Amino acid sequence: MANKTYIQIPKLSELPERVYFRYDEFGADTHGAAHQHQWGQLNYTARGVMQLDIAGRPFMSPPNYAVWIPPHQEHSCYNRESVLYRSVYIALSECTSLPKHPCALAMSPILKAILNDFAERDVTTPHCPADLNLAQVLLDQLRLAPREDDYLPYGQSEQVNRVLDLLSQEPSNNLALCDWAKLVFVSERTLARRFIQELGLSFGEWRQRLRFLTAIEALEQGRAIKEIALDMGYSNSSAFITMFSRHAGCTPEQYRRQQDV
Repeated sequence: MANKTYIQIPKLSELPERVYFRYDEFGADTHGAAHQHQWGQLNYTARGVMQLDIAGRPFMSPPNYAVWIPPHQEHSCYNRESVLYRSVYIALSECTSLPKHPCALAMSPILKAILNDFAERDVTTPHCPADLNLAQVLLDQLRLAPREDDYLPYGQSEQVNRVLDLLSQEPSNNLALCDWAKLVFVSERTLARRFIQELGLSFGEWRQRLRFLTAIEALEQGRAIKEIALDMGYSNSSAFITMFSRHAGCTPEQYRRQQDV
């Protein structure tokens, strides 16, 4: 068995300021060993999808969503494809009004712009008044950001998770909810209600998110958009592009061009 390629994690005993910014690009098939620290951490990928394990729970960090890790929570990560990484370490004193449990945070255009600006200027610790103000805006925006348990959550019932497992194995599956309900021996109405109650998402939204994550990996591999669309279960490219644009805020072709920047 080949040796795993591990990401180098900064060795900090304490933060130099209340916020510390970290930027990197990790290659495909790379791992971050399990660790924890006394500050909170925001993990965001401007490109690609990072898979995290936080205190034994799986989380996904695609573009437009970041994963929040509270202080003292053990976590590790895995990158199936390459990712463009942005991270913010946040001092314990600033975490009191941030979530107490790991979760997904929606990334607003302001949050993305601040992180990209700091990354382009290689600012790790803000010192000048302008950068200190931007850091404060970032903290304020994080406190206001919409929160979800996870971008691609799992449920509690056997019926819901059976459907999710089968869909994860075949994201292109176009079976209607009524057919899935028959497969797991419940009514369509019951299954629809359980999706909302257990996941906070409809069946259709969960399937779209799964396809979006799968499409990102396919784009990272350089595959043609039409081919990806057909593999995702779409009859034409335009429907796939509409779905992708809704979740990414850009078309698949625009996303692909960002990889070369």
